[in-house]
Amino acid sequence: MITTRVAGRGIDAVTRGWVRLTGRRVDLGREAWLAGPTGDVDRIGDAWLEREMARCDGRGGEQADGAGLLPSLSVLDGIGFDAAALRPEVRDFYEHTSCWRLQVWAQWSSAAWPFGWLVSAVFARRLEQLSLPLRPLDVAHGMSSDVRTVVGPDGRLIGTSWHRRLRSTGDTVFSGWYGTVTPPGAARPSVRVIFPLPHGRLVVLLRPTATADGALLLTSGPGAWGEDGAYLVVQPHGGDRAWARRIPVHERFDVHVDGEGVLRTDHAITLWRLPVLRLHYRLDRVD
Repeated sequence: MITTRVAGRGIDAVTRGWVRLTGRRVDLGREAWLAGPTGDVDRIGDAWLEREMARCDGRGGEQADGAGLLPSLSVLDGIGFDAAALRPEVRDFYEHTSCWRLQVWAQWSSAAWPFGWLVSAVFARRLEQLSLPLRPLDVAHGMSSDVRTVVGPDGRLIGTSWHRRLRSTGDTVFSGWYGTVTPPGAARPSVRVIFPLPHGRLVVLLRPTATADGALLLTSGPGAWGEDGAYLVVQPHGGDRAWARRIPVHERFDVHVDGEGVLRTDHAITLWRLPVLRLHYRLDRVD
């Protein structure tokens, strides 16, 4: 356990050094789209939420019946996207996420599985963050879903935390901060997901698209700085000084209703163009 912790801290330090060496210096006061919660050194879990509430002068944080990741998908409306074109089930999941039960299946590509095992062993399990399931049976009993909304002094929504755990073990899989933002390289809002990390965060910007059959596609493909995609941010001492680097991790979510009326999500993760992991979710509303 001690060896794993030491090795993990070493990898964390190397990663932060790489971001500072190859990334760009950013002022988070001016580039607030990269700002957000930061995790502890040895454990992320959901301890970051109280600090983020204090940073934003927010209140709430209690699980709310019917709470959603977004107050309404219409907050994403803009050039090329109209939430009214989506199936009602798709909108209901994002607007009332805590009312839905998640069942998930996972499949790693054979080439990427050893890398996934290494990340899980020295990073994800230690931090309780981004703990992607390695085997299909790891998620056989589904995930719990803890959704907590935070509002500011004026009563407006600041953001929403979503903490997912394996029902079989209680282990954390993901702990993230959800909201919307219009990045500098886009003409309309994107979904922003922030995963707190030691001395920084992973910021993922997802571009929404409505398909002809009412499905929702969320994509973070390759692109230039300030466009949708994934960014590692290192913020070692608080304040507004930080370093950020765009990384070649790309995601695609296809949230759709199948031929039997069941809401499902296909989630694909690639590194450059190499398929890494596929997740499939069955989503059932709990009345």
